[in-house]
Amino acid sequence: MRIDLSVLYWPWYPLEEQVALAACADEAGLGNVWVSEAWGQDVVSVLAVIADRTERIGVGSGLMQIPARRPTAAAMAAASIDTISGGRMRLGLGVSGPQVSEGWYGVPFERSLGRIREYVEIVRMAWAREPVVHQGRNFQIPTSEGMGLGKPLKLMAKPPQERLPIYLGAIGPKSVELAGEIADGWIPAFFDPGDGAGLLAALRAGLVKAGRDRGEIDVAPTVPVAVEDDLDEARNALRPLISFYLGGMGAKDKNFYVDLLAANGLADEAHEVQDRFLSGDRIGAAMALSTEVIDMCGIACTPGDLESRVGRFADSGADSMIAIVFGSDREATIRRLAALR
Repeated sequence: MRIDLSVLYWPWYPLEEQVALAACADEAGLGNVWVSEAWGQDVVSVLAVIADRTERIGVGSGLMQIPARRPTAAAMAAASIDTISGGRMRLGLGVSGPQVSEGWYGVPFERSLGRIREYVEIVRMAWAREPVVHQGRNFQIPTSEGMGLGKPLKLMAKPPQERLPIYLGAIGPKSVELAGEIADGWIPAFFDPGDGAGLLAALRAGLVKAGRDRGEIDVAPTVPVAVEDDLDEARNALRPLISFYLGGMGAKDKNFYVDLLAANGLADEAHEVQDRFLSGDRIGAAMALSTEVIDMCGIACTPGDLESRVGRFADSGADSMIAIVFGSDREATIRRLAALR
Protein backbone atom coordinates (compact mmCIF):
# COMPACT_ATOMS: atom_id res chain seq x y z
CA MET A 1 0.00 0.00 0.00
CA ARG A 2 1.30 3.42 -0.97
CA ILE A 3 1.43 6.08 1.73
CA ASP A 4 0.70 9.70 0.79
CA LEU A 5 0.45 12.94 2.77
CA SER A 6 -2.28 15.58 2.98
CA VAL A 7 -1.41 19.08 4.16
CA LEU A 8 -5.08 20.11 4.15
CA TYR A 9 -5.54 23.89 4.16
CA TRP A 10 -5.15 26.83 6.51
CA PRO A 11 -5.88 26.99 9.47
CA TRP A 12 -4.87 23.38 10.10
CA TYR A 13 -1.38 24.15 8.83
CA PRO A 14 0.05 27.57 7.95
CA LEU A 15 1.58 27.86 4.49
CA GLU A 16 5.14 27.57 5.79
CA GLU A 17 4.34 24.26 7.50
CA GLN A 18 2.45 22.94 4.47
CA VAL A 19 5.55 23.48 2.35
CA ALA A 20 7.88 22.08 5.02
CA LEU A 21 5.79 18.92 5.48
CA ALA A 22 5.59 18.44 1.71
CA ALA A 23 9.38 18.74 1.48
CA CYS A 24 9.77 16.22 4.32
CA ALA A 25 7.44 13.78 2.54
CA ASP A 26 9.37 14.27 -0.70
CA GLU A 27 12.67 13.52 1.02
CA ALA A 28 11.20 10.54 2.89
CA GLY A 29 9.90 8.98 -0.32
CA LEU A 30 6.12 9.14 0.15
CA GLY A 31 3.98 8.78 -2.97
CA ASN A 32 2.00 12.02 -3.26
CA VAL A 33 1.24 15.19 -1.32
CA TRP A 34 -2.33 16.48 -1.46
CA VAL A 35 -3.65 20.00 -0.81
CA SER A 36 -7.27 20.93 -0.14
CA GLU A 37 -9.46 24.03 0.12
CA ALA A 38 -12.55 25.17 2.00
CA TRP A 39 -13.52 28.86 2.18
CA GLY A 40 -10.12 30.38 2.78
CA GLN A 41 -6.86 29.33 1.15
CA ASP A 42 -7.37 28.03 -2.39
CA VAL A 43 -5.85 24.78 -3.55
CA VAL A 44 -4.28 25.93 -6.83
CA SER A 45 -1.91 28.55 -5.40
CA VAL A 46 -0.51 26.28 -2.70
CA LEU A 47 -0.15 23.32 -5.04
CA ALA A 48 1.86 25.48 -7.41
CA VAL A 49 4.24 26.46 -4.60
CA ILE A 50 4.65 22.87 -3.44
CA ALA A 51 5.12 21.63 -7.01
CA ASP A 52 7.95 24.12 -7.44
CA ARG A 53 9.65 23.25 -4.15
CA THR A 54 9.56 19.45 -4.41
CA GLU A 55 11.36 17.15 -6.82
CA ARG A 56 9.94 13.62 -6.92
CA ILE A 57 6.70 13.38 -5.00
CA GLY A 58 3.38 13.50 -6.85
CA VAL A 59 1.20 16.55 -6.17
CA GLY A 60 -2.58 16.54 -6.08
CA SER A 61 -5.69 18.45 -5.17
CA GLY A 62 -7.42 16.59 -2.42
CA LEU A 63 -9.89 18.09 -3.02
CA MET A 64 -10.52 20.89 -5.52
CA GLN A 65 -14.09 22.11 -5.04
CA ILE A 66 -16.23 21.76 -8.15
CA PRO A 67 -18.48 24.77 -7.44
CA ALA A 68 -15.40 27.02 -7.19
CA ARG A 69 -14.41 26.80 -10.88
CA ARG A 70 -15.70 26.07 -14.32
CA PRO A 71 -14.36 22.69 -15.52
CA THR A 72 -12.19 24.33 -18.19
CA ALA A 73 -10.60 26.50 -15.46
CA ALA A 74 -9.87 23.37 -13.42
CA ALA A 75 -8.28 21.70 -16.45
CA MET A 76 -6.18 24.82 -17.13
CA ALA A 77 -5.00 25.00 -13.50
CA ALA A 78 -4.15 21.29 -13.49
CA ALA A 79 -2.21 21.68 -16.74
CA SER A 80 -0.23 24.59 -15.26
CA ILE A 81 0.67 22.62 -12.13
CA ASP A 82 1.54 19.56 -14.21
CA THR A 83 3.95 21.75 -16.15
CA ILE A 84 5.46 23.30 -13.01
CA SER A 85 5.93 19.85 -11.44
CA GLY A 86 7.21 18.11 -14.57
CA GLY A 87 4.26 15.74 -14.87
CA ARG A 88 3.39 14.96 -11.25
CA MET A 89 -0.19 16.32 -11.04
CA ARG A 90 -3.26 14.41 -9.80
CA LEU A 91 -6.64 16.13 -9.86
CA GLY A 92 -8.95 15.31 -6.97
CA LEU A 93 -12.45 16.77 -7.24
CA GLY A 94 -15.43 17.09 -4.90
CA VAL A 95 -18.73 18.94 -4.80
CA SER A 96 -18.29 19.96 -1.14
CA GLY A 97 -21.68 20.43 0.57
CA PRO A 98 -24.68 22.74 0.26
CA GLN A 99 -23.45 25.13 2.95
CA VAL A 100 -20.18 25.81 1.12
CA SER A 101 -21.53 25.55 -2.43
CA GLU A 102 -24.44 27.90 -1.83
CA GLY A 103 -23.08 29.97 1.06
CA TRP A 104 -19.61 30.70 -0.32
CA TYR A 105 -19.73 30.16 -4.06
CA GLY A 106 -23.38 31.00 -4.67
CA VAL A 107 -23.84 27.78 -6.66
CA PRO A 108 -27.06 25.80 -6.04
CA PHE A 109 -26.32 22.37 -4.59
CA GLU A 110 -28.40 20.25 -6.93
CA ARG A 111 -27.98 17.49 -9.49
CA SER A 112 -24.60 16.77 -7.92
CA LEU A 113 -24.00 13.40 -9.58
CA GLY A 114 -24.76 14.77 -13.04
CA ARG A 115 -22.63 17.82 -12.33
CA ILE A 116 -19.65 15.63 -11.35
CA ARG A 117 -20.06 13.42 -14.44
CA GLU A 118 -20.18 16.38 -16.83
CA TYR A 119 -17.30 18.13 -15.05
CA VAL A 120 -15.02 15.11 -15.45
CA GLU A 121 -16.00 14.71 -19.11
CA ILE A 122 -15.12 18.34 -19.84
CA VAL A 123 -11.81 18.22 -17.94
CA ARG A 124 -10.78 15.13 -19.88
CA MET A 125 -11.81 16.69 -23.18
CA ALA A 126 -9.78 19.82 -22.42
CA TRP A 127 -6.77 17.82 -21.24
CA ALA A 128 -6.81 15.85 -24.50
CA ARG A 129 -6.48 19.24 -26.23
CA GLU A 130 -9.68 18.71 -28.17
CA PRO A 131 -11.96 21.66 -28.98
CA VAL A 132 -14.29 21.73 -25.99
CA VAL A 133 -17.90 21.23 -27.01
CA HIS A 134 -20.33 20.18 -24.31
CA GLN A 135 -24.04 20.88 -24.20
CA GLY A 136 -25.19 19.21 -20.99
CA ARG A 137 -27.76 19.97 -18.36
CA ASN A 138 -25.20 21.56 -16.02
CA PHE A 139 -22.57 22.99 -18.38
CA GLN A 140 -22.92 24.46 -21.85
CA ILE A 141 -19.64 25.17 -23.65
CA PRO A 142 -19.66 27.21 -25.84
CA THR A 143 -22.62 29.03 -24.35
CA SER A 144 -25.42 30.30 -26.53
CA GLU A 145 -25.97 33.21 -24.16
CA GLY A 146 -24.31 36.62 -24.30
CA MET A 147 -23.11 37.96 -27.65
CA GLY A 148 -23.28 34.61 -29.39
CA LEU A 149 -19.63 34.80 -30.40
CA GLY A 150 -18.35 31.83 -28.44
CA LYS A 151 -16.55 29.14 -30.44
CA PRO A 152 -14.99 25.82 -29.43
CA LEU A 153 -11.47 26.34 -28.10
CA LYS A 154 -8.78 23.89 -27.12
CA LEU A 155 -6.20 24.09 -24.37
CA MET A 156 -3.17 25.94 -25.68
CA ALA A 157 -0.78 24.47 -23.10
CA LYS A 158 0.53 20.94 -23.59
CA PRO A 159 1.01 19.36 -20.15
CA PRO A 160 3.68 16.68 -19.69
CA GLN A 161 1.21 13.90 -18.86
CA GLU A 162 -0.85 12.55 -21.74
CA ARG A 163 -3.62 11.54 -19.35
CA LEU A 164 -4.47 13.32 -16.11
CA PRO A 165 -5.33 11.00 -13.17
CA ILE A 166 -8.70 12.17 -11.82
CA TYR A 167 -9.84 11.25 -8.30
CA LEU A 168 -13.25 11.83 -6.76
CA GLY A 169 -13.90 12.56 -3.10
CA ALA A 170 -17.06 10.72 -2.09
CA ILE A 171 -18.61 9.26 1.07
CA GLY A 172 -22.21 8.62 -0.05
CA PRO A 173 -23.14 5.33 -1.80
CA LYS A 174 -24.32 6.93 -5.04
CA SER A 175 -21.29 9.20 -5.38
CA VAL A 176 -18.95 6.31 -4.52
CA GLU A 177 -20.64 4.25 -7.24
CA LEU A 178 -20.01 7.11 -9.68
CA ALA A 179 -16.34 7.16 -8.68
CA GLY A 180 -16.15 3.46 -9.53
CA GLU A 181 -17.70 4.19 -12.88
CA ILE A 182 -15.65 7.20 -14.11
CA ALA A 183 -12.66 8.00 -11.87
CA ASP A 184 -9.04 6.89 -11.68
CA GLY A 185 -9.12 7.16 -7.89
CA TRP A 186 -11.52 7.36 -4.97
CA ILE A 187 -10.69 9.51 -1.91
CA PRO A 188 -13.01 8.72 1.01
CA ALA A 189 -12.87 10.59 4.32
CA PHE A 190 -13.23 8.89 7.72
CA PHE A 191 -13.12 5.50 6.02
CA ASP A 192 -13.76 2.61 8.38
CA PRO A 193 -11.49 -0.34 7.45
CA GLY A 194 -14.36 -2.56 8.57
CA ASP A 195 -16.54 -0.80 5.96
CA GLY A 196 -19.67 -0.80 8.09
CA ALA A 197 -21.28 1.62 5.62
CA GLY A 198 -20.86 -0.78 2.69
CA LEU A 199 -19.02 1.73 0.51
CA LEU A 200 -16.75 -0.83 -1.11
CA ALA A 201 -19.84 -2.61 -2.45
CA ALA A 202 -20.99 0.69 -3.97
CA LEU A 203 -17.57 1.13 -5.56
CA ARG A 204 -17.72 -2.37 -7.04
CA ALA A 205 -21.18 -1.63 -8.44
CA GLY A 206 -19.80 1.36 -10.30
CA LEU A 207 -16.89 -0.63 -11.65
CA VAL A 208 -19.23 -3.36 -12.89
CA LYS A 209 -21.52 -0.80 -14.53
CA ALA A 210 -18.59 0.59 -16.50
CA GLY A 211 -17.09 -2.83 -17.27
CA ARG A 212 -13.95 -1.97 -15.33
CA ASP A 213 -11.63 -4.07 -13.17
CA ARG A 214 -10.85 -3.29 -9.53
CA GLY A 215 -7.25 -2.60 -10.50
CA GLU A 216 -8.34 0.38 -12.59
CA ILE A 217 -9.08 2.57 -9.56
CA ASP A 218 -6.87 3.73 -6.69
CA VAL A 219 -8.72 3.53 -3.36
CA ALA A 220 -7.00 6.23 -1.29
CA PRO A 221 -8.70 7.11 2.03
CA THR A 222 -7.64 10.22 3.92
CA VAL A 223 -6.70 9.26 7.47
CA PRO A 224 -5.82 11.63 10.34
CA VAL A 225 -2.74 10.22 12.10
CA ALA A 226 -1.17 11.10 15.44
CA VAL A 227 1.66 9.11 17.02
CA GLU A 228 2.62 9.83 20.64
CA ASP A 229 4.14 7.90 23.51
CA ASP A 230 0.95 8.65 25.45
CA LEU A 231 -2.18 7.24 23.75
CA ASP A 232 -4.49 9.86 25.23
CA GLU A 233 -2.30 12.62 23.82
CA ALA A 234 -2.47 11.00 20.39
CA ARG A 235 -6.26 10.84 20.52
CA ASN A 236 -6.49 14.41 21.76
CA ALA A 237 -4.45 15.56 18.77
CA LEU A 238 -7.18 14.29 16.43
CA ARG A 239 -10.16 15.71 18.33
CA PRO A 240 -10.23 19.23 16.77
CA LEU A 241 -10.29 18.00 13.16
CA ILE A 242 -12.89 15.25 13.66
CA SER A 243 -15.22 17.44 15.71
CA PHE A 244 -14.92 20.27 13.16
CA TYR A 245 -16.10 18.05 10.32
CA LEU A 246 -18.95 16.57 12.37
CA GLY A 247 -20.05 19.97 13.64
CA GLY A 248 -18.89 22.64 11.23
CA MET A 249 -18.97 21.03 7.77
CA GLY A 250 -22.73 20.93 7.32
CA ALA A 251 -26.08 21.92 8.78
CA LYS A 252 -27.97 20.17 11.56
CA ASP A 253 -29.97 18.02 9.16
CA LYS A 254 -27.49 17.91 6.29
CA ASN A 255 -24.00 16.82 7.27
CA PHE A 256 -22.48 14.07 5.15
CA TYR A 257 -19.89 13.18 7.80
CA VAL A 258 -22.54 12.72 10.49
CA ASP A 259 -24.48 10.55 8.03
CA LEU A 260 -21.37 8.49 7.38
CA LEU A 261 -20.81 7.78 11.07
CA ALA A 262 -24.49 6.92 11.43
CA ALA A 263 -24.14 4.41 8.60
CA ASN A 264 -21.27 2.87 10.56
CA GLY A 265 -23.45 2.51 13.68
CA LEU A 266 -22.23 5.63 15.51
CA ALA A 267 -25.23 7.93 15.09
CA ASP A 268 -25.68 8.85 18.78
CA GLU A 269 -22.03 9.75 19.23
CA ALA A 270 -21.93 11.79 16.02
CA HIS A 271 -25.08 13.76 16.89
CA GLU A 272 -23.82 14.58 20.37
CA VAL A 273 -20.63 16.06 18.93
CA GLN A 274 -22.60 17.95 16.30
CA ASP A 275 -25.07 19.37 18.83
CA ARG A 276 -22.30 20.63 21.11
CA PHE A 277 -20.40 22.18 18.20
CA LEU A 278 -23.45 23.94 16.79
CA SER A 279 -24.29 25.33 20.24
CA GLY A 280 -20.90 27.05 20.30
CA ASP A 281 -19.17 24.59 22.64
CA ARG A 282 -16.27 23.55 20.42
CA ILE A 283 -14.14 22.26 23.27
CA GLY A 284 -17.05 20.23 24.61
CA ALA A 285 -17.67 18.85 21.12
CA ALA A 286 -14.05 17.74 20.78
CA MET A 287 -14.02 16.13 24.22
CA ALA A 288 -17.34 14.36 23.52
CA LEU A 289 -15.67 12.24 20.85
CA SER A 290 -15.60 8.67 22.06
CA THR A 291 -12.59 6.43 21.66
CA GLU A 292 -14.62 4.38 19.20
CA VAL A 293 -15.30 7.40 16.97
CA ILE A 294 -11.67 8.57 17.05
CA ASP A 295 -10.38 5.11 16.24
CA MET A 296 -12.84 4.76 13.35
CA CYS A 297 -12.04 8.15 11.86
CA GLY A 298 -8.27 8.03 12.20
CA ILE A 299 -5.13 6.47 13.64
CA ALA A 300 -4.18 7.58 17.14
CA CYS A 301 -1.53 5.30 18.57
CA THR A 302 1.87 4.82 20.14
CA PRO A 303 4.91 4.21 17.90
CA GLY A 304 4.80 0.46 18.45
CA ASP A 305 1.22 0.18 17.21
CA LEU A 306 1.55 2.29 14.07
CA GLU A 307 2.36 -0.59 11.73
CA SER A 308 -0.65 -2.68 12.77
CA ARG A 309 -3.01 0.32 12.62
CA VAL A 310 -1.85 1.23 9.12
CA GLY A 311 -2.05 -2.42 8.17
CA ARG A 312 -5.80 -2.40 8.81
CA PHE A 313 -6.25 -0.08 5.82
CA ALA A 314 -4.10 -2.29 3.60
CA ASP A 315 -6.11 -5.32 4.71
CA SER A 316 -9.37 -3.51 3.94
CA GLY A 317 -8.41 -3.17 0.29
CA ALA A 318 -7.02 0.36 0.25
CA ASP A 319 -4.36 0.85 -2.40
CA SER A 320 -3.09 4.06 -0.78
CA MET A 321 -3.48 5.88 2.51
CA ILE A 322 -3.41 9.66 2.57
CA ALA A 323 -2.15 10.57 6.04
CA ILE A 324 -3.02 13.89 7.70
CA VAL A 325 -0.38 14.15 10.40
CA PHE A 326 -1.01 15.74 13.78
CA GLY A 327 0.71 15.61 17.14
CA SER A 328 3.83 16.98 18.73
CA ASP A 329 6.31 16.01 15.97
CA ARG A 330 4.61 15.84 12.59
CA GLU A 331 7.77 15.39 10.55
CA ALA A 332 8.76 12.43 12.74
CA THR A 333 5.36 10.87 12.01
CA ILE A 334 5.97 11.30 8.27
CA ARG A 335 9.30 9.52 8.59
CA ARG A 336 7.69 6.72 10.60
CA LEU A 337 5.05 6.27 7.94
CA ALA A 338 7.68 6.25 5.20
CA ALA A 339 9.58 3.52 7.04
CA LEU A 340 6.53 1.25 6.85
CA ARG A 341 6.65 1.10 3.07
